[in-house]
Amino acid sequence: MRRCEQALAGFVSWSLLDVVRGAAGAPGLERVDVVQPVLWAVMVSLARLWESVGVVPDAVLGHSQGEIAAAYVAGALSLTDAAAVVALRSALLASLAGAGAMVSLACSAGRAQELVAGVGDRVAVAAVNGPAAVVVSGELDAVEQVMAAAQAVGVRARRLAVDYASHSVQVEVIEQRLVQALAGITPRSCGVEFFSTVTGGLVDTAGLDGGYWYRNLRQTVQLEEALRCAVGRGYQVFVEADPHPVLAAAIEDTLTAQGVAGVVVATLGRDQGGLDRFWLSVGQAFVAGVGVNWAAVFAGCGAKRVGLPTYAFVRQRYWLDGVSVGGGDVGGVGLGGAGHGLLGAVIARPDTGGVVLTGRLSLAAQPWLADHAVGGVVVLPGAGFVELVVRAGDEVGCERVQELVLAAPLVLAPGEAVSVQVVVDGAHDDGSRAVSVYSRSSRAGAGWMLHAEGVLGPTGGGAVGADLSVWPPHDAAGVDVSDVYPGLAGRGYEYGRAFQGLEAVWRRGREVFAEVIVPTDAGLQVQGFGIHPALLDAVLHAALTLDTNTGAMVLPFSWQDVTLHATGATHLRARIAPLDTGDEGAGQAVSIEVADNTGVPVLSVGALLTRPVTTEQLAAAAAAGGGDRQGLLELVWSPLVLDDSC
Repeated sequence: MRRCEQALAGFVSWSLLDVVRGAAGAPGLERVDVVQPVLWAVMVSLARLWESVGVVPDAVLGHSQGEIAAAYVAGALSLTDAAAVVALRSALLASLAGAGAMVSLACSAGRAQELVAGVGDRVAVAAVNGPAAVVVSGELDAVEQVMAAAQAVGVRARRLAVDYASHSVQVEVIEQRLVQALAGITPRSCGVEFFSTVTGGLVDTAGLDGGYWYRNLRQTVQLEEALRCAVGRGYQVFVEADPHPVLAAAIEDTLTAQGVAGVVVATLGRDQGGLDRFWLSVGQAFVAGVGVNWAAVFAGCGAKRVGLPTYAFVRQRYWLDGVSVGGGDVGGVGLGGAGHGLLGAVIARPDTGGVVLTGRLSLAAQPWLADHAVGGVVVLPGAGFVELVVRAGDEVGCERVQELVLAAPLVLAPGEAVSVQVVVDGAHDDGSRAVSVYSRSSRAGAGWMLHAEGVLGPTGGGAVGADLSVWPPHDAAGVDVSDVYPGLAGRGYEYGRAFQGLEAVWRRGREVFAEVIVPTDAGLQVQGFGIHPALLDAVLHAALTLDTNTGAMVLPFSWQDVTLHATGATHLRARIAPLDTGDEGAGQAVSIEVADNTGVPVLSVGALLTRPVTTEQLAAAAAAGGGDRQGLLELVWSPLVLDDSC
């Protein structure tokens, strides 16, 4: 709420917190230019409260002014831009006060159109909230005529406590002023699906400009249609982040009409505005299948899981112990054990003198991988490919990854397993070896797919760079990281708890320094890894702060000169420095040096290059199967034009 107050301060003459607390001299909530910004701030704050317990939306949907809060929560608008929209929109709406009225009708949209037909354009259907929930809006006397006509035919009608006519022809007089007032906002595309109640369907949030917000105020609110669209895309749990669940009944009616056994969870209720009501709502969401971060809920309380009492059996156990990826007697079938968290066996290749390392990945066997989603698709992190190849290099005495180019994502779908092979060729004259990473889905008929290719080098290179024993680094300024993961979620990086290890960030010029830990409540085990992919991936989250193109998603494309110096670290320090590629279209390039929490070197990366990727590309990769999938990124040679002097 304090951040909302700061954001509103440039657009209103009153204090948000004074209004909420009922301070002497504060304006009242009967004013539309006060109540709407206050409701916006409450909705935004309630959404952040849900996020604090691990409930982050996959999609958002807002009703009329509620779309402004939804746009901020999704990452489409900055807090300042959202504050500008709600403050300036409601201020112009206040200029229409006294000239209109709005009435709620318990009937279908078609019946409502029949009721307003007799008064022409003096009254319009303002909102279609559900199969039998409509709001009409217009001139005061004409609205009263419609209300009387409705009651005469047995349609329940209720006057709303407003004196203006949103979503009617009366709004058209402020169109030019509203669009001009909002000309400075900068909406952006986001990774959270945005169901528009202006269009009734999904929209690209880059289009939420001043013109959109005028249409949001003028056109009919298509809540029922937007809900049908969301249900059609598989959404069945709806959390209403509002002081009182005014739309819950309409949402439930729409779900019932669709034949969907969905759930609507309120946040608070009238006269139930405390934490007790919120915790009840969290419990209702959890029972409905929503994931809750219980460690965050009970932080500082000393709470722990307890086993429930069972029947008093003798309890002699006969279950076979589960084995990890590297478990089992692979020697019994002529293989060598890999001793790795993602790889289970090593096969020597007598034809080339190389080796093949094999493993099997799934969200059941490695549930922490589900916490790494980009653009709505769970993929093996780029750091995971590095870990696989480093282990392969260790098997053949190559301590350095000279280069590793990632061409296609390794998608991990629920209920499916993926076989992985890391293929290392025989040694060249200089001791280097080609390496490739393949996968094959457990789907019937799936073929092998190439994900990455590179070169392993013998000992040498990968020299340790910056000294990270002095910490925090001299002359570096601290950076607030409290909004890093919500901000990344707005860009499409959907990191669960296992991949939220970024603890602190500092900047010194163009350098970024980061501190990364294994989240204590994520259940990660670093044993069996050179450097756990979740840890190295968290280092890359700090690198994303160097990215000036904050609206785009990027993925690792090329790793160069990678050397692992030590294993077993759970607490890392990192230095990330930008590199000049000499090619503006080549994407971002950085060097990375990683040490443990005493400054002892752990990993060095000579260069990491990233490339932009779209949600459409990722969705296509997820939808395709096995060997039919095409590479997401490709290596292209650009011709060099030589002048006469050459």
